[in-house]
Amino acid sequence: MYTIDELKKFCYRCHKCRLAETRNNVVFGEGNENADIMFVGEGPGYYEDIQGRPFVGRAGQLLDKMIEAIGFKRNDVYIANVVKCRPPENRNPFDDECSACLDYLRWQVKLIKPKIIVCLGAVSAKNLISPDLSISRQRGEFVIKGGIYFMPTYHPSYLLRNESAKKDSWNDFKNIAAKIEEIRGTALD
Repeated sequence: MYTIDELKKFCYRCHKCRLAETRNNVVFGEGNENADIMFVGEGPGYYEDIQGRPFVGRAGQLLDKMIEAIGFKRNDVYIANVVKCRPPENRNPFDDECSACLDYLRWQVKLIKPKIIVCLGAVSAKNLISPDLSISRQRGEFVIKGGIYFMPTYHPSYLLRNESAKKDSWNDFKNIAAKIEEIRGTALD
């Protein structure tokens, strides 16, 4: 079994797909390595590629606010992406790019052992839950796989473009908070 630091080193040397050719930085992921909640997006954007950190642009600022609104801090959770290098022009990662990175993400999940994984957007949900998943139809529904609760919800960048979807995402985040309380055995009856 690798450690997070060993896995990072493998990832930093990765050239499994064409995204490595244009990256400034590998964006491995960050946060509490013993987190109960893990957030997984699709891939780094411009600011993430420059800083080498996930979710630091406008979408990341919104994600931070949403995490804080349910009683957590960014350093209480773990944040990662399906792909670790920025797709050009901030396009969605292609299937082969996702496939090249999925082993890194699977190892992150094995090492962190989250109780809940929040799939931010369709790319994350399709790669982690089911390739047939429809984010518009299944958003907000928990799916149990391998003893982990997965919840697909809208990506924060989608919420920045579609204000009307924020209410649905807020309900999803409240359900995430309730589920983690239930799992921890601290839910109020």
